[in-house]
Amino acid sequence: MHESLLIEAVVLLGAGLVMVMLFRRFGLGAVLGYLVAGAIIGPHGLGLAGGGESKLAIAEIGIALLLFLVGLELNPARLWHLKRDIFGLGLIQVLICGLALSAAVALFAGFTWGAAFALGLPLALSSTAQVLPSLKSSGRINTPFGERAFSILLFQDLAIVPMITIIAALSRAPADPATPPGYMLALYTILAVGGLVAAGRFVIAPILRVAGRMGERELFVVVGLFTVLGAAALMEALHLSTALGAFVAGVMLADSPYRHEIESDVEPFRSILLGLFFLAVGMVLDIPAILQNPGFVFGMAALLIGIKTGIIWGIARAFGVGGRQALGLGLLLSQGGEFGFVLFAQAQGAMLIEPEAASLFSAIVTLSMATTPFLLMIARRFEFSQDVPGDLHEGPEHASQAKAIIVGFGRFGQTVAQILMGRGLSVTLIDVKPAQIERSGTYGSKVYYGDGRRIDILRKAGAEDAKLILFCTDDAEIGPAQIGPVLEAFPQAAVMVRAYDRRQVISLSEFDLAGVVREVQESAIRMGGEALSHIGFSDDEVIEAEKDYRGRDRARLEAQIASGDLHALKEIYFRSKG
Repeated sequence: MHESLLIEAVVLLGAGLVMVMLFRRFGLGAVLGYLVAGAIIGPHGLGLAGGGESKLAIAEIGIALLLFLVGLELNPARLWHLKRDIFGLGLIQVLICGLALSAAVALFAGFTWGAAFALGLPLALSSTAQVLPSLKSSGRINTPFGERAFSILLFQDLAIVPMITIIAALSRAPADPATPPGYMLALYTILAVGGLVAAGRFVIAPILRVAGRMGERELFVVVGLFTVLGAAALMEALHLSTALGAFVAGVMLADSPYRHEIESDVEPFRSILLGLFFLAVGMVLDIPAILQNPGFVFGMAALLIGIKTGIIWGIARAFGVGGRQALGLGLLLSQGGEFGFVLFAQAQGAMLIEPEAASLFSAIVTLSMATTPFLLMIARRFEFSQDVPGDLHEGPEHASQAKAIIVGFGRFGQTVAQILMGRGLSVTLIDVKPAQIERSGTYGSKVYYGDGRRIDILRKAGAEDAKLILFCTDDAEIGPAQIGPVLEAFPQAAVMVRAYDRRQVISLSEFDLAGVVREVQESAIRMGGEALSHIGFSDDEVIEAEKDYRGRDRARLEAQIASGDLHALKEIYFRSKG
């Protein structure tokens, strides 16, 4: 048995490796590579590996980890900034697309309304695994277009748990005697979510502080996996959704100063298990059933793309998005999503659909996902409105070799650039905000479009020969996951970072950076000194006051870095009496 498991593992990994490399080579994405690999080696293909259902059960941990990482993105500040798009645009998209696709399934496929809802609602979801990496890799995630797409994808991920609940409510399967009644499940859900939030604050947070003081990276891996699996296990024991448990686990750590460490440490496990999940989905696809109905599969896939594109275009227009961008958004999100496979399996277990129907609609989702790379290229043409200059998104590959690369050309970056250029240094400027690039162009500054946190963008900008790489963005999210690869890829360059606050400074303390500058520190010190001078303090007294503050601040920051505790040495700060 041990030998067979080992051989099967080699077959799975080998097939996945070959097909993912092949599909990546042609720009079709890793998800499709895994699905095709699973179909080829599965029982309906070459029969090199079996037991797809058992592997699917294990691999669903990958789905839990994906939802955990989604939860980690939901810090209150970002939620508030995107609230209109998430809970307006996203909610309406899921509702209208879900109902329209359910009606199309009932009308054209002849399913009952219960089965049509179980199939149509999942089709309203798009592929986060395909769209989000594409937006990040192209540097568009922080543009208005990218933020709207992210908001819709985020709400779609949140909608998975209610959809699972709807399918459970429609279930025709015999009730499990061990399952509590509905009102008890609702009560369990409220208590479990409250308990998880309390555990995050009073148990996990202190454990993370201890792990931070010890400086053992492995502990962050253990804490992250323990949190996800513990939350999922609690929900399973209460007969609730494990996906909900993993999601809540992520949300309760979204404000943790160690969020980036957890995210970067859990990500490899998520990638591997999600890859296994897609392999298992490919293995359980009923290929003969699909080959018997090719017209139905292709027709429904085309209908799916057409309906979603049209509806998303109309909703986006109603939210004030320009016609070209709205069409680009519709094309970008028109495919089915990977969570459809999870929900089809739920519907099959609930006896709402037959296994053949699950395979057919899984094939429809797969085919729609195969069109995504081509739709992405078309959507890119519509992303920018017609009144934006055509050369706006010119990438840094067109820049001349410079001694310094400045990432972020806002107020901070402009000042830094002026100082460097004033002494004759050549500078390449990169920003991801189209409005900022256009505004800078009116003053004669050439700013290249791209996400300068990405290694490939920096490489195109000439970072391998640059002497300075300066991150001047107002991005509190820049942390070890972004800075570590930059230092490793470009060791010859001095790297400096504009930090939002001391939390960000602490998170970057493990790296040998040329400098980390808190964005408001120097201006605040200057204003304090000028205030003292204005009411009669001498220049020497002002200098002494500034020196005293700097010493106290430096001592406290060193203590915070050493202990991992933001309250370290708080007693050395002055406090107002009132």
